[in-house]
Parts: sequence; C-alpha cells; structure tokens
Amino acid sequence: MLAESVFRTEDVEPPDRFDYWRDHITRLIAPFDARTEHTADFRAELRVLPLGDLSLWTMENPPLTAHRPSPLIRSSSDPELYLLSLPFDDATTAVRSDGLGGYRPHDLVLQDSSRPNLLQVSTDDPRQRIRGAWLTVPRQALPLPPDRIDQLTARRMPGDAGVGALLVHLLGGIAADTGAYRSGDAPRLGTAALDLLTALLAHHLDVEDAVPPESRRRALTRRIRAFIRAHLHEPDLNPGAVAAAHHISVSYLHRLFEGEEETVGSWIRRQRLERARRDLADPALAQTPVHVIAARCGFPRAADFSRAFRGAYGLPPRDFRHGASAGSGLCGKREWTAR
Repeated sequence: MLAESVFRTEDVEPPDRFDYWRDHITRLIAPFDARTEHTADFRAELRVLPLGDLSLWTMENPPLTAHRPSPLIRSSSDPELYLLSLPFDDATTAVRSDGLGGYRPHDLVLQDSSRPNLLQVSTDDPRQRIRGAWLTVPRQALPLPPDRIDQLTARRMPGDAGVGALLVHLLGGIAADTGAYRSGDAPRLGTAALDLLTALLAHHLDVEDAVPPESRRRALTRRIRAFIRAHLHEPDLNPGAVAAAHHISVSYLHRLFEGEEETVGSWIRRQRLERARRDLADPALAQTPVHVIAARCGFPRAADFSRAFRGAYGLPPRDFRHGASAGSGLCGKREWTAR
C-alpha cells in the first residue's frame, strides 16, 4: 500500500481549525494568505501521497480565497515548485486573478510557486465542501526549458481529452485506490505522471523535440496501452491498427514493447481475456450470455473465445462463471491471471 499522510482540522477545537489548516499548508508548500467565511468552524481534510519527487494532494475544504502575492513571495523562501491544479467538481466555481476568468469543469492549470497567484473557490451551496487535487512537481524535475514552461503557467489546458485525460485518469486512479499498489510503486508512478505532464506541456508548446527520448517513449507507450484498453471490443484491433492510429510503423510499435514481458499482440489478447474474466465473475452481468461478453471483448466467434479462455485459465468460460457464482468454488482455487 502506498504511504499516505492524512491531516484533518477536526483534530483541534473549532475556533483553531482555520489557522491550524493554514499553518499546516504553509509548512508543507509555501506561505500564502487565505480568507474564508468559515473561520468559526473550518472543517477540512488533506491527504498527501508522495510519488518519488512528486506529491499528489487531495483536499476537501469549505469555500475560500487563497492568495500568494509578490511581497509574500519575496519575504519567504521559495520551494521552487510547479503546482498542477486538477479538475474541480462541476459544482465548484473557481476564479483566478490573471484575467482569464474562471476554470471550466475539466481544466488543468499549472502554477509556479515563485509567481503571484490568487484562487477563489466557491459553490452554489456555501455549506458544501469543495474537493480538489494538486500535483506538486519540483521545478528542476521537468525536462523542458523553464522560459517555455513560463508561457503555460496560469493557462487552461484540457483535462478531458488527449494526454491531459490520461494524466487525470492516472492520478485519479492512484488517489482512489492507494491499496492497489505497493510502497515501492510510488517512484514509478511518479515517473509515469511526470512523463505525461511533460508530454502535455510539450504538446501545448509544440516542442516535443525538447522532451528527452526516453520520456517520449514512455508517454507514447502509455497512450498506446490506454488506446488498446478503450478499443478491445473491436475484433480487428491488432498491431497494424494500433500503429496506424498512432501514426507510427508496426516495427516501431514492436520496438516500444521490447523489454516488456510480452509482445503487442500477446498484450492485446491478455487484456481481452482479463476483461472477459472480470465480466464473467461480475454478479451484475450474470444474465448476460457468454457469447455477448465474448463479443464485447473482441471475440466475435464463441468457439475461438472458449478455446482461448480455456487455454488461459484452464477451464471453459461457463464453468468459470459457475465457479464465480458459487463464491468458494473453482474460482477460489487459484489466482485468475491469463497465462
């Protein structure tokens, strides 16, 4: 399980909660001014998840205004961090002082700790807590020219399409289920997040050539894996189709998977079988015919699916489903991973 620090203002008395929260954030990130109408009882929770040199922050708090003005920056030490604001809830209104107006529901926004910024977040219901998330990145960790990155600070970037969506999906999945990972996974997850953030910024700057080749390769491989998972239902999904969708040659696609435990074709097959296995074990899909599940996973011919499933898991799909419904039957005798 990933190591996560949790901080709650309810650990102190109501009159002290806002100052307690502000002092804690100041120590962890940087000094800032904050205002809120909820100082009498500021109920907030902060979770900090270290991912190597990066940190993923998830926070729930009442509406507030946070301001880091120039005099405060000059009078305090600068942590030299980039802070990437992840999308807020649809019910949240977020307004900045940079003249760009409010955030849209799926916006990603990069801030620099050494630059003045102001953020006001509120909701239609002032009693409702706001949920937000941030990724903090040491300035020297981004392998792009700092003067170019400056062009993107305080600018909106879409988090619901392209590389931005992949980054949001990755970070959201990590925050939602820290127990799915081992502690040793944290640096690798941080590297994955940094590669996607680098690819996102390079895309908006049109300076992909400035990104180190290894970072580009890892980011492209992750995009390809995400594409495959989203198109498993297509029977003609194969290395040629994947390469064409990403405007690369099939030979280069195979080179991207060199060093992996399996080829592109084998990985597609395993993903299809794993999805079919999960669907067959899902009680909510108990009335869905096996051949329908097979087709949804890219196996239009029932006989081909049955043969592939038996080869991977050692028994036919119907017997597997029966074991899953029995709870402690066949499915309890082994770890069900496609071989």
